[in-house]
Amino acid sequence: METNELLKRVRQIEIKTRGLSSNIFAGQYHTAFKGRGMAFSEVREYQYGDDVRDIDWNVTARFHKPYIKVFEEERELTVMLLVDVSGSLDFGTIKQMKRDMVTEIAATLAFSAIQNNDKIGVIFFSDRIEKFIPPKKGRKHILYIIRELIDFQPKSRRTNLKEGVEYLTNVIKKRCTAFILSDFITNDDFRNALVVANRKHDVVAIQVYDRRIEDLPDVGLMKVRDAETGHMQYIDTSSKALRKAHHDWWISKQTTLHEIFTKSKVDSVSIRTDQDYVKSLLNLFAKRS
Repeated sequence: METNELLKRVRQIEIKTRGLSSNIFAGQYHTAFKGRGMAFSEVREYQYGDDVRDIDWNVTARFHKPYIKVFEEERELTVMLLVDVSGSLDFGTIKQMKRDMVTEIAATLAFSAIQNNDKIGVIFFSDRIEKFIPPKKGRKHILYIIRELIDFQPKSRRTNLKEGVEYLTNVIKKRCTAFILSDFITNDDFRNALVVANRKHDVVAIQVYDRRIEDLPDVGLMKVRDAETGHMQYIDTSSKALRKAHHDWWISKQTTLHEIFTKSKVDSVSIRTDQDYVKSLLNLFAKRS
């Protein structure tokens, strides 16, 4: 993308998503993604009903009466965006490409994070780690992230979710809130990696998909290409059996995916490219509040 066109697109996304973050998501984001860590604040005398596990034995011994440690919630968060940049995201038939919607959602979450004084970082992944942007604060950092979201060119077009999730677990040492933005169309088994990641971090899955992956249109003979492998073939979409088989495959994939999220205790939302992602994100935030 040429520089002027890129800057114009960055500005458009900034105006739209920063407005959403300020006007719609500010309170909901704050409530839904509270700091989960606890920081030591002070000691005070033990009171009836206090948890004995919080007794500070050193202070208790010094003053010959029980004192407990008082903790307060760490408000500042680190937010990580795990962004799928594989070939299958370059698809859209109704309103926009999956990649465009992922970019807007990621930018909205990024602006929500910095308005909450949180750090934000990004992991771009395909079937490998394509790029890691360490978490920082500030508008300049956000604009750099948006530029990369729009214009990043991955080395691979394939997908391996396990790679991205395991990298998150290994590279981010302090507990964070991590959003995985993907269509989750993959054959790799990432469930164990997701369980491990969600024990250490607070992981949220955001699936973006197109209506045509759900139901094939009846348009006769169609030439299709796998965006990740490049394999081409003709399919006869006038066949009811073929359209039903495709729909059944999609339902089976979605059922398995939601079972993985449920067993991993990962909150999730599925958003279609022709639907309003604002409403879907607000529902996700409300579910967590």
